[in-house]
Order: sequence, then C-alpha cells, then structure tokens
Amino acid sequence: MTEKEEQLYQDRLRKLEALRKAGIDPYPAKSGRTHAVSEVLEKFSVFSKQKKKITLAGRIRGLRKHGGITFANLEDGTGSMQFMLREQDLGKEKFAEFETTFDIGDFIEVTGTLTETKRGEKTLLLSGFTILAKSLRALPEQWHGLADAEIRLRKRYLDMISNPAVREMFLKKAKFWKALRFFLEDKGFIEVDTPVLEDKTGGADANPFVTHHDALDRDFYLRISLELPLKKIIVGGFEKIYEIGKVFRNEGISPEHLQDYLGCEFYWAYADCEELMGLVENLYQHIARETAGGLVTEWRGQKLDWGKKWARLDYFELVEKETGVDLEKISEKDLSKVADKMGVEIEKGWGKGRMIDCIFKKKIRPKLIQPTFLINHPIEVSPLAKRSKKLAGRVERVQVVAAGSEIGNGWSELNDPIDQRGRFEEQMKLREEGDKEAQMMDESFVEALEYGMPPTAGFGLSERLFAILMDKPIRETVIFPPMREGKGKN
Repeated sequence: MTEKEEQLYQDRLRKLEALRKAGIDPYPAKSGRTHAVSEVLEKFSVFSKQKKKITLAGRIRGLRKHGGITFANLEDGTGSMQFMLREQDLGKEKFAEFETTFDIGDFIEVTGTLTETKRGEKTLLLSGFTILAKSLRALPEQWHGLADAEIRLRKRYLDMISNPAVREMFLKKAKFWKALRFFLEDKGFIEVDTPVLEDKTGGADANPFVTHHDALDRDFYLRISLELPLKKIIVGGFEKIYEIGKVFRNEGISPEHLQDYLGCEFYWAYADCEELMGLVENLYQHIARETAGGLVTEWRGQKLDWGKKWARLDYFELVEKETGVDLEKISEKDLSKVADKMGVEIEKGWGKGRMIDCIFKKKIRPKLIQPTFLINHPIEVSPLAKRSKKLAGRVERVQVVAAGSEIGNGWSELNDPIDQRGRFEEQMKLREEGDKEAQMMDESFVEALEYGMPPTAGFGLSERLFAILMDKPIRETVIFPPMREGKGKN
C-alpha cells in the first residue's frame, strides 16, 4: 500500500471498531431489501405517488455533503440511484452516525420514500439506514484509478466495480452460453457431463496438465478435449448430445489462447459433414444475434458479417494458392525446407502433419477474416476424422475460421475401429519421436468403437468465439484468467 492508502485503511479500521463498541454488527447476515434499483427507477412515478416505503441495498459509490444534507449514490447489481439524508428528518444523532460510519465502497441498506430533487433527479429520501458490510480498502478511483492492465485482470472484482462495461461484457457472456444451449436443445440435443480427469488424454493435439489422485495413488490428465467420452455415449445409444465444460491445455499465452477455458462439443448420429455445416452456420448466426445484438460485429476495425453465406475453401487449394506448395506431392523433408524458408520454426520430432498445420496457422489463417468453412483437410492433421471417399489423403472435416483464428472444428467421425487404431499408432510414433502434442493410444475408445458406432458428425467450439464477437483478447473475456506471479500479487 502507498502511505495514503495505508492512512485510509487505518481510518476505516477505527470506524469498524467504533461500530463494534457501539454494539452494531458491521457484517450482518441478512438484508431487508424490498426492491432492486432497476425496479424502483422503472416504477418510480407509481411508487412515489403511493408514498410507498422502499428499502434498497447496495454499495455506496459517491458521497456529497452539504451541511445538514448528504447526497450519495447506491449501486446494486441492476443499476444506480441517488439517496439523500437530511438532518431535519433523521435528527442530529442519527445524521451524525451516518457521517462518522460510512465511506465510499461500504454496503448499506437504506429505507425511505421517493422524491425528485430540484434538478429532477430521482432520489430516495431516507428515514433510516443500516450498514451491511464495512469496506476496509478504498476503491481504486478514490486514489489512482485502475489503469494497470495486469492489476485489472488479477483483481477482476475491482475491474468490475470500476468499469460497468466489464460487467456488461460478462452479462453478454452469459447470453452467449445461454444462446448456444437454447439452439442445441431446440434441435433435440441433450446435455451430458463427462469426467475432467482422464487416464488417457485425446480428442485434440495439445500438451496436457497432469495431476495426482491420492486415494487411487495414480496420475491423471486434465482433459484437453471432450471428444472421446462423448463418442462413447453415442456408442451407448444416444443420438444427439452435447457438453459444455472446462478444457485444459498446457500451452503458450497469446491473445487467442487460454490454458483453462470453457468449450462445447456436440455429436449428431446419422449426420455427416455436409449437414453439419448447415447447422453450424445457423448456430453461429443465432449466437451472434443473441450475444452481440446483430449479424455484423467489429474486429480490430474490420466488419465481420456472420449473416452472409459463408465461403467454403479447400485446404489443399488454399495452401497451394498462398504458398505454392502442393501438399499431395511434397515430401516431409522438402516441407521442412519450405517451412525454414518461410521463417516457420519446426520442432524436433514433428511429422508432416504437424508441419503442415504450423505453416497454415502462421502464414495462411491470419489472412482469413470473414466467417469461412475450411474443408478437405489432409489426413495427417486429422486422426479422428473419417477419410474422404472422393479425395485421397483427405478427410471429411470442417473448420470454422474468422478474424484470422480457428473458432470451430468438426468432422464426420471416424467409426472404423481398425482405421482408428492405425491412426493412434501413427500418433504414438510421433510422440516417441518427440512430438508431445501427438495423441495417445486409447484402447478403451477403440474397444468402444469395436461394439459399433453409427455414422456421426461432431463439432466443437470454445469461448474464443465470444472473444472475437467482443473484439477483445481472450483473457480479457475471462473473469479470472491465469496470471504470472508478480505485479499486483497480494
């Protein structure tokens, strides 16, 4: 704390002790609130004519003293409203009690009747008040504001207090997930729940977190995807399912990456990639309308139009157009040389698929701004997707790309257990050669497929879509993102 902050802290401690000595509980368990601020403002004329007693509760956000009158602003979760105390109404002792007890930031319960000031401001004229929680630390705006980005994210509760736009963003995030749920439920999908702890991790190419289970005395992985358990449920007879849950990936920090994030995956039996694209386009448009209020949003000064018919781009054709590389003909060795010339760093142990994926992410994807379907991916980057019947070496996969980022991924699910085992074996070879993101052999999943899984389309998206709709780096759209130790640490 600075010297000034320390002085404010000690002053509030003294007020706290004075309350306790006077037999007043500074942290009571219950409030007698009768109305929310928004309801009072909405029905102000009705309540004021009725001379109805109103009890509000919330945080004090402003204090202005004028002799025998004090004005203050009370803020609850629904809005802000002015209240007024007059010594002539409360008496000298009660009026002085308010003056010596309350500070900006305290939680208070206030009771009174509604009036309008000479300036026409809707106001609660008090007949009584009670403390609900004594704030010992001054709010940021009382000393130096909250400009430091690291402190804003580390102490997000202060960010939400100081910046109404931040609270509004998180209300929109609730609408985002509500819209997704409504759309899927309306289409007949059923929500399910699968474990976070896994003995094998799969469903994506990512480095997992590891944790230890003391009672079982064994290590588990935190899931990097929801996919494999959900497909086992399809094997079990469900036809339309989805899950919204936490996913964990031990990867780098960037404006579009989190290590701990909320994702959704859904699986649709007897459907294929073509049907999936129609559903996904409608889903994203519904989410954009419900979350952002329309089908055109802004991202870094550019307009994203979610309402136009989305382009469909062939992966191989796009790579050749942008880099001159023919993925059908180029060898792994030559691809490595191409990556080197482009300045794309290739790590030891990477196979052809990982190199292709890295070149695409670094050199091609950033150019794709409008919502687009990317289709016909190489089999090397899609170990869980069904092979294309029309195009050798490719799979029935669809990737949603917008704002230069992947914001959704799906495919016709591979349900041939022999082929799936072979793909896992290829992935395991890559792991042995040093690719820590390659997928693991999952015998339990292969066994499930051996009992039979119907033709199925699956798709996944995450809160990265919400970040793009809000035109924000993703960690700013999370209430408490993972942070490095250091500045602002308590």
